[in-house]
Amino acid sequence: MSEPQNLRYPPLPPTQSGLRGRCPRCGQGKLFDGFLTTAKSCERCGLDFEFIDSGDGPAVFIILFVGFLVAAGVFAVEMTFMPPIWVHLLLWGPITLGLSLGFLRPLKGLMIAQQYCRSAGEGRLGE
Repeated sequence: MSEPQNLRYPPLPPTQSGLRGRCPRCGQGKLFDGFLTTAKSCERCGLDFEFIDSGDGPAVFIILFVGFLVAAGVFAVEMTFMPPIWVHLLLWGPITLGLSLGFLRPLKGLMIAQQYCRSAGEGRLGE
């Protein structure tokens, strides 16, 4: 009799695998094929990534977090230096884009790893 798949892989903290974009079960295989496109399965342990459904969760958290940081930065720069509007556009546009893109992939990986760790799935009634 063979042992169950999950006994061969010790549980990994979602932060350890998710933020690095690695398989939530083994922590070795790549989670992503492209920038945000998830792979079909893990190349190392064979985990099928069909369960993945991060939805808009990562984007919502990033909008809130980056929006707070940028708004605080805009107010601080405005109150301290009072620059013209074009300076704000030149400064905060690239910062907003860079922070948003920089956080998107690690946060999506973290949410997928949390989903795997907690065996989260679509809600069902009457089962």
